[in-house]
Amino acid sequence: MITLYQTPQAWGTPNLSPFCFKLESYLRMAGLSYDVKLASLAKAPKGKVPYVEIDGKVMGDSQFIIEYLKNKHGDTLDSKLTPEQMAIGHTIRRMLEECTYWYIVYMRWVDEAGWRAYLPVAETMVPEVVGGPVPVAALRQKMLQILHDQGTGRHSMEEVQKLAKEDISSIATLMGTKQFLLADSPSSFDAVVYSFLVSIIANPVDTELKQHTLSQENLVRYCARFKSRFFANWKPPEFKAA
Repeated sequence: MITLYQTPQAWGTPNLSPFCFKLESYLRMAGLSYDVKLASLAKAPKGKVPYVEIDGKVMGDSQFIIEYLKNKHGDTLDSKLTPEQMAIGHTIRRMLEECTYWYIVYMRWVDEAGWRAYLPVAETMVPEVVGGPVPVAALRQKMLQILHDQGTGRHSMEEVQKLAKEDISSIATLMGTKQFLLADSPSSFDAVVYSFLVSIIANPVDTELKQHTLSQENLVRYCARFKSRFFANWKPPEFKAA
């Protein structure tokens, strides 16, 4: 049994953390049985979510976990990809996780409308996930400092959305008329793409980025296709603290 530790569900999605969502998507795509429990950063091996317990072994980092599962159970999703497809998938994954991710964080923690919408979610993570008591205002200040140090926090909302929209347009162009990102059958990279697209679309704040994403008809059809195939029977978990 695989136990997946992640943050609470919100906004009608399996998880607002693209990385938690990515890993749960992969588990479903690979047909691996798993249980979901509420994470505690104090117990996370890398101090971040998601993390898993597999056969008594606790592991962190969504990508390292996926690679471990591929080695342990076989790689049915990516085994038929060409070296070029693997390279494209790797490049898109890195763009989403190292760039687009910070734009999503910005719109939740920096933008005032985004923060008002995200605040109830942040409050559910303190103290259970964060390991408080930590005032949410202090948590926000810490995140603003992280964003400033990383660089995205130095930009305006208009600039951040411009950068993010370029990322989304690139994915839409590369996907084209294919059923999934790289071909007409899914790969592990689709777990990343889907989780990030839904993280943008599910935001209750009607941003330019959200509207731009919804205007990409092939991506909207892709999200509906992915959900129908892998999350049709999804229900919010009954979280219990670990």
